[in-house]
Amino acid sequence: MSAPTRKRRWLTICAITASAGLFAIPASAAPGKHDSSPFGARTLGQLASEREHSNSAGSVTPKATAEDPDDGNEADEIAEGADQYAEARTAPGVVAPGAYGAAWQSLANLPSTGGNWRHITNLPYNSDDPRYRDIDSNSSGGSGNVTGRMAAIAADDDGYVYAGSAGGGVWRSATGGGHWQPISDRLPSQSTGALALDGTGRLWLGTGEANTNADAYLGSGVYVLSDPHHGTFSTRTRVGGDELESTTVRQLRFGGGKVWAATSEGVWSHSTKTLSGSWKLEYAPNPDYLPGHSKATDADAAYKNITNDIAIDPKDPSKVVLAVGWRSGDDYNGFYTKVGGRWQRITSGFGDLPTDADNVGTVTFARSADGSRYYAIDESPEQMASNPDSGLEGIYSAGSLFGPWTKVADYKGLATDGSALTSSGYMPGVQAWYNQFLTVDPSNPQHVYAGLEEVYETKDGGSTWSTVGPYWNFNFSCWNIDPAKQTGDCNPTTHSDQHGVAIGRYHGKSYVYVGNDGGAYRRPVNGSQDSSGHATDWTSLNDGTIDTLQYYSVGIGKDLDHGGVSVTGGLQDNGQSILRSNDKVMGSNFGGDGGDTLTDPANGCNIAQEYVYLALQVTQNCALNDGSWITDPSKATSYNIAPADNATGEARFIAPIGADLKNGSTWVAGGRHVWVQTHGYAIRSGSEWKSVYDLGAGRTATAVAASGGKVYAAWCGPCNEEGYARGIAVGNADGTGWHDISLPVDGTVPNRYLSGFAVDPQNANHVYLAVNGFSRHWTEGPGSGLGHVFESKDGGSTWKDISANLPDVPTNSAVVTANGGIAVATDLGVVYRAPGQTKWKRVGSLPAVAVLQLKLSPDGQTLYAATHGRGIYTIKVRDCG
Repeated sequence: MSAPTRKRRWLTICAITASAGLFAIPASAAPGKHDSSPFGARTLGQLASEREHSNSAGSVTPKATAEDPDDGNEADEIAEGADQYAEARTAPGVVAPGAYGAAWQSLANLPSTGGNWRHITNLPYNSDDPRYRDIDSNSSGGSGNVTGRMAAIAADDDGYVYAGSAGGGVWRSATGGGHWQPISDRLPSQSTGALALDGTGRLWLGTGEANTNADAYLGSGVYVLSDPHHGTFSTRTRVGGDELESTTVRQLRFGGGKVWAATSEGVWSHSTKTLSGSWKLEYAPNPDYLPGHSKATDADAAYKNITNDIAIDPKDPSKVVLAVGWRSGDDYNGFYTKVGGRWQRITSGFGDLPTDADNVGTVTFARSADGSRYYAIDESPEQMASNPDSGLEGIYSAGSLFGPWTKVADYKGLATDGSALTSSGYMPGVQAWYNQFLTVDPSNPQHVYAGLEEVYETKDGGSTWSTVGPYWNFNFSCWNIDPAKQTGDCNPTTHSDQHGVAIGRYHGKSYVYVGNDGGAYRRPVNGSQDSSGHATDWTSLNDGTIDTLQYYSVGIGKDLDHGGVSVTGGLQDNGQSILRSNDKVMGSNFGGDGGDTLTDPANGCNIAQEYVYLALQVTQNCALNDGSWITDPSKATSYNIAPADNATGEARFIAPIGADLKNGSTWVAGGRHVWVQTHGYAIRSGSEWKSVYDLGAGRTATAVAASGGKVYAAWCGPCNEEGYARGIAVGNADGTGWHDISLPVDGTVPNRYLSGFAVDPQNANHVYLAVNGFSRHWTEGPGSGLGHVFESKDGGSTWKDISANLPDVPTNSAVVTANGGIAVATDLGVVYRAPGQTKWKRVGSLPAVAVLQLKLSPDGQTLYAATHGRGIYTIKVRDCG
């Protein structure tokens, strides 16, 4: 049976910012010829977002629709999603370093509520669950059990494996993968950039994810564990001073008694013998743009000192090559080495490996254990801008660090070596700026594993390649949807989008470990392949003891079949999870990225899920399906119901949807227009939505809410620091009474991203507003103002700042509890204000992870928190008082 057309995964990838924050950088940025921890200021994704706008790159108009989601360039969509995640936290200006650090300290100083959070997604999440083989599911694609994005992997020869997640900290396994435990929860940054074991067995952690995606947060420096088998990271294990706060660390390399760090603020080194004392700045191509220097606040500062990797000759550690440059191109991009004690650009002698700025972007090095072979992956800014198929310049090999290098793979060749990515516009390396890893088998200099969107292997130094970890199995002849088989007749593969790799041993056998957008996987280093070159022996290590799932949303409804409740949520690159009350394994009933979610409180199998850009699907049976829709389309149990703004691209990547608090059959969705439909979960077509208000050209909704027919809609447009604007419109679900509320730039409500409403269930005119970003203490934008939570008692006509002692941190959503209290989700946890009080308390104790959405259980007694890196947690409302 031939495979059906499936949704591609639309990642959210950010831009570069400088805070403990994010780093979002759109892939669509043309190559430039253009003139940092919770201790940081913004995300790397955010910075990238800022620069793309300042370079007038423009926004990307999505071409895909709910009915035809595979149209268009996915890399562009990923970039746009990244852009928007960052905008919410940075616009209308540039955020100064130190904002997240100050917020973390402020949060830690708040009094705590009673009670403890309960982790409910700490069980396996099977992306191939045969219960959910509906038309909108990716089940049977072959990824198996998944968790959130793994940015880095390390492994030793004693069976210990270390997995560094994008936003959920570092995890350790003593059993060659599986039975995980977190080991970095005491750190102020849970974002991983690099993990590395040195020659003495110590484990080094570079915080701050360096994949330049929108939800990649900056870090608080580099940490080391002298006993990685038993110890845990803490602030006391930090190396050096605060030099690497508010940066990302892409690689840690060792040589000559030093550890070298490739960061978003240049290349630094430190002694591996003495961990105190400052880091030494080895090279920064534009030092004037570093923090504390004359151009540190320039809009381009975050892009001027990006470094990717360091190659060191093990026989002569004084011989070093730096790979330097911003993925979308800049004049300083290239390779550098020391000549006469000074760093100089390499302009010749590299053979096939380019040295010009236009063709040196994101680069990864690897070398054999004996030093006889070097390998490199190079992403080309020029090709990324001009070639919709791929940004991969090539994979290269050399016998010397200084070349000459020989190209041993390009995207066209990889596409014919068993790849699942063979269609125009999406071929190997299309996201080479985001997906890269490279490693060499310690026992064989010719045996190499390379990671892009897929995993590739060569055993002859690059003469021939096999796609041992294809993107998925859907377009292969072995695929079928047989519900009795997890992956049909194909072998399991890995999740797509590769970031980290390591080779280690367990029970005397060598394994390769890979980290990607679905978590961690392994196979024997010399594993088996089928006739197509696909590996037959991948094992998912995501056994449920590790939960780094990156939720955007959560929905809760009664489980009428089993009692209790059904919990669902939208995830970065892992679709929609569903957890029934009797489940031992979570399933995935919708594929792609999962955005916002609606769940019927009275029936948890009535679910609406956003894909992206308001591409909505609805089901009324939890999307239970055995795949029979393939031969009989009438047996599909989920339906595309996207309003028209999806087709025109006039909605945000993760667009807001909501149900009326008094009438669950009335839904509101926001794009350029405010859309209303009154059929509830019985809706079957996008034509059933009615536009009740046009926010205006260039404006898109950022939050919506409704109660008793009264509707609130917040918007931004433009949504970046280049003329940022925001506002609120209020009207009725029947289309009457709509008007814009006057919110002057210098008024009570700041000129920042308006991220959420919480309406008092007892009074539709009593509403709270959550405001994202940072205050004017940190943001250099016009009207950035003060405060994060505002209250109106007159339907939004006037507002009062009730932030009081609330930490100055991006605020994402809010909910009014049944007793009249208010809970607020922030980028660093949850806070609560009890009824009749004016001060805020910290709710329980979570790691330093972003909470993007809060919802109440059907009985109103339990609060559910969707975290972007540690799954879903609950706490009793009574414990928040």
